[in-house]
Amino acid sequence: MDPQGFRRKLAAILSADVAGYSRLMQDDESATVTTLESHKQAFLERIRQHRGRGIESSLDPLLAEFFVVAGAVPCVTGITLSPTSNPGR
Repeated sequence: MDPQGFRRKLAAILSADVAGYSRLMQDDESATVTTLESHKQAFLERIRQHRGRGIESSLDPLLAEFFVVAGAVPCVTGITLSPTSNPGR
């Protein structure tokens, strides 16, 4: 391969999975979709604040790419500690 035509890119990828997604959908699909859409929007905003971008996907899993790798860690820490990330606890 011609090195002049090759461009390297370093990125961090976040994949967030919903625990019990199938059970939640089976129990109450409408409420689950509504809740997950709300959480997804909050997560995407936090991802943007940390110089990342959400990759269009379904509700589960949520995928994001961070152009500045150092932005991924504080973003994930913030999501993990956020009250909206685990409203049942």
